[in-house]
Amino acid sequence: MNLFRNDPWRAATGGRVGLLASAAILAISPAPCGQPVLAQPAAPEAPVIELPQIDVSGAGQESLTAPGNRELAAAMARRPAAVSFVDARSFAGRSALTMRDMLKDTPGVQTGERYGQEQRLSIRGSGLARGYHLRGVEALQDGVPVNNADGSGSLYQTDPLSARAVEVWRGGNALAFGSTMLGGAVNVISETARTVRTPNQARLDVGADGFVREHLRVSKVSGPVDMLVSGSWTNSDGYRDHSASIYRQFNANLGWKISDRVETRFFIGYFDTRQKLPGSLLLFDALHAPRKASLAAVTGNQSREERAFRIANTTTVQLDAGQLDLSTWAIRKTLDHPIFQVLAQDGWNWGVSPRYAQRFSLGGFDNELVVGARLSGGSTDAKQYVNLAGRRGALTVSGVQDAMNLEAWAENNLWLTRELALVAGVKAFNSLREYNQSYNASLRPAWAARDDSARYAGVNPKIGVLWRITPDVQLFANLTRSVDAPDFTDLTQTFAGTTAFTPLRAQKAWTVEAGSRGSLGPVTWEATYYRSAIRDELLAYTVNPSVPANVFNAPRTMHQGVELAASMELFQALGVDAGGSRLVLRQAWTWNDFRFDRDPVYGDNRLAGAPEHVLRTSLSWRRLDGFYVTPSIDWVPAGAWADYANTLKTPGYVLLNLEAGLEADEGLSFFIDARNLADRRHVSDVSTIANAATAPASGLAVFYPGTGRTVRVGARYAF
Repeated sequence: MNLFRNDPWRAATGGRVGLLASAAILAISPAPCGQPVLAQPAAPEAPVIELPQIDVSGAGQESLTAPGNRELAAAMARRPAAVSFVDARSFAGRSALTMRDMLKDTPGVQTGERYGQEQRLSIRGSGLARGYHLRGVEALQDGVPVNNADGSGSLYQTDPLSARAVEVWRGGNALAFGSTMLGGAVNVISETARTVRTPNQARLDVGADGFVREHLRVSKVSGPVDMLVSGSWTNSDGYRDHSASIYRQFNANLGWKISDRVETRFFIGYFDTRQKLPGSLLLFDALHAPRKASLAAVTGNQSREERAFRIANTTTVQLDAGQLDLSTWAIRKTLDHPIFQVLAQDGWNWGVSPRYAQRFSLGGFDNELVVGARLSGGSTDAKQYVNLAGRRGALTVSGVQDAMNLEAWAENNLWLTRELALVAGVKAFNSLREYNQSYNASLRPAWAARDDSARYAGVNPKIGVLWRITPDVQLFANLTRSVDAPDFTDLTQTFAGTTAFTPLRAQKAWTVEAGSRGSLGPVTWEATYYRSAIRDELLAYTVNPSVPANVFNAPRTMHQGVELAASMELFQALGVDAGGSRLVLRQAWTWNDFRFDRDPVYGDNRLAGAPEHVLRTSLSWRRLDGFYVTPSIDWVPAGAWADYANTLKTPGYVLLNLEAGLEADEGLSFFIDARNLADRRHVSDVSTIANAATAPASGLAVFYPGTGRTVRVGARYAF
């Protein structure tokens, strides 16, 4: 079936075969200098809670640029903040395709499913009204931004099968990366040849709706050099009509230990996304005809074809006093996106970021200092054409979008005792957005050339405290300020068929949070309460479901909530000798209370786009031989409001799921991933509107049906 015009992937497989053959040769070829072709075992790492010695020599580290997961988790546990560390082994036994699959057990993270890899990613209500083009959360890979320089982004560059961990830094806690967005940052950490449990892996997933995914990973360590290559090829007909997709994802990294104190690592990625768009539906259709595609999506042959090439480098130098990391990156993106018009974009994004860290004694107290800076920029040639059933017609808009950011930050942890730490930090930033729209007399007589720009600058402070009640129990609290500058999707809005620059104010917020994390016997938990007082929140409302939503600044809003994740080892709690088997009960609960604050139009109404409660419960039984069974329940007691007037709401739902399989570090592993076993009709995401009671019928088609019963099976061979 030829789903995409001029599609080389369906027409021929020579490119894939060539890559597979090259990878196989790499896996079996002898290492230079007579070194064995084996990934080296991980070195012993620090415990998660205990404070390590004030020493930055790095002795015993396997890799300066790719520290082990335990070391990363230990560093996060030292933060007086709501942070989460997700080991990739937690989602290796499921058919993980999206960020939702990686973070579904992480509270506070809302990942609304739309189709394929298109999804909403929101943390603490960030970018709440944006279900496309990521905003309010900084997406990173190995500490290097994936977002465009204007702050927007997409999640198509994320391949869960190439990751070994995901770090979630909520809110202002992402200052460690220089990010001060309301939602914080999500950092996907790549697998490397020095961190893999087995050097090579081949995997095949198949399932409902024509889903097929092939994955191959090969790696090699040869003396001071290590290399890993990973590729995934995914094809699906889609659950809904007109939602077929083809994804090609390639990741590679090459590390070189120049000396015991100097290491550099290059990252290369290529991502080819071809996604047919089924559009949004009326609420009735979303619940009763969920496979249906919207008429506009079909007649306009709406799709998203995006290609991105990414190259980055991180070099680490351990000094006599401290450690210096230097990251550089460049990303090329092209986009062909037929929707209400054909959006055609071609652009580059680049950046450089030095970071210095030192641990030392200050007045007899242990002290940790991090200082960083980032210069980043990007330029995109953005054109729009009349959509002729997916093809380009007459040119309607021609513009150039330029973004530039200069950021500097510092954070200091002062340990007054081994149990009590005070944290202070600050970030200064200056961001420029420029939009140049060309004059072309053939387009429309009234269209004159014009240049528009907006500058956003400020200082964001942070203060916090961490108290270790016991070596395994912590309390923390902090106060942070965040600023979200509008991106070009916000600034270039479409009114009556005309796209023009619309100046908006930056979104500003003060967030206070307090929480606890730790373990007591069989129980482990992390719990946080937060409250954000927001000025000029960037909210969006949909007028026409086929046209990108218009954005406005809400004067005052309030976000507050609870993020809770807890687990219990039931055999241990009951005193049962299970011969090494584990029975673990897990609960994740997110409470979202997002409201206007004395708004002149909407009063204290709830904000649209997020359900108030989201719960996930799972019970996992795992034997020593690797066999496991994990039933789970996803429960949304009441759905999200669709409009700010609070007149239309989606219904709640309960989804029953099951994961099972046999997992082995080496050799064959098998799994089954069954979702929504009861085939429950539900709405998984919604585009926000102003007032459903006064909107025309065509303006109410803003609902995205959730996927019905889906079963996928897979096999993995590690060698």
